[in-house]
Amino acid sequence: MDTAQTDRKPLTDARTYCPTLTLRKVTEEGAWLVDVREPEETAALAFDVPNLIQMPLSEFERRYTELPRDRELILACSAGARSLKATYFLMYHGYTQVANMEGGLDKWVCKGLPVRGDATAGTASCGCNSGTDAGCCTPSSSSSASSACCNSGVDAGCCTPSPTAKGCC
Repeated sequence: MDTAQTDRKPLTDARTYCPTLTLRKVTEEGAWLVDVREPEETAALAFDVPNLIQMPLSEFERRYTELPRDRELILACSAGARSLKATYFLMYHGYTQVANMEGGLDKWVCKGLPVRGDATAGTASCGCNSGTDAGCCTPSSSSSASSACCNSGVDAGCCTPSPTAKGCC
């Protein structure tokens, strides 16, 4: 049997964290945030946290062994799709302390969490009515609008965050 194969674990569902939990884990618990966005993306707007590793997805397969195995790694990108690929890649290669940050930098900015650069351009897609937080919001009790507007990207104000929705924090 190839010895490289013995380090690999069967894939299970990847853990996911919201931006708020990610910030706490990075600032208070020693986790590392791994930003897999490309250099031109990180130059324009970047996470502003102490334990940050920038490793573009285009270089990830070649450089992933630089990542520590003894610390929790939380992977992030713009929206969460590229970082999920990187999370599964690490899991396949035997990393056990990995998670994906749901919503990526877009959701991070919406939450008002620390960034370097101009975050104002990304805030137009924030909130319940962005169409990206499906399941996170419920029709506002004070709204006479139909529930169809919730998460539709229109009629701002017809929805309120749902405190019980999974992954919405």
